[in-house]
Amino acid sequence: MEELAQTAPLIGFFVLMFVAMYFLMIRPQRKRQKEQQELLSELRRGSKVITAGGIHGQVENLADDTVVLKLESGATMKVNKASVTARQMK
Repeated sequence: MEELAQTAPLIGFFVLMFVAMYFLMIRPQRKRQKEQQELLSELRRGSKVITAGGIHGQVENLADDTVVLKLESGATMKVNKASVTARQMK
């Protein structure tokens, strides 16, 4: 009986820690993943985007896993679709 009384607060502490980790780490990460998926699904030819490396370009062509960007200089660059992190505001 005494052992149960001693472990009950410990179990409560672990449950509280899990709930805190969920709201501080897991939930925001899922929200970011959802926003990234929405961004990638809305990509169209002509969309102005920014990559994870800070490269600004206009979508020239889309494939399953890659995007061809047209840069300001006129050059084109093929990047992984996952590296597109934001839309460039006009």
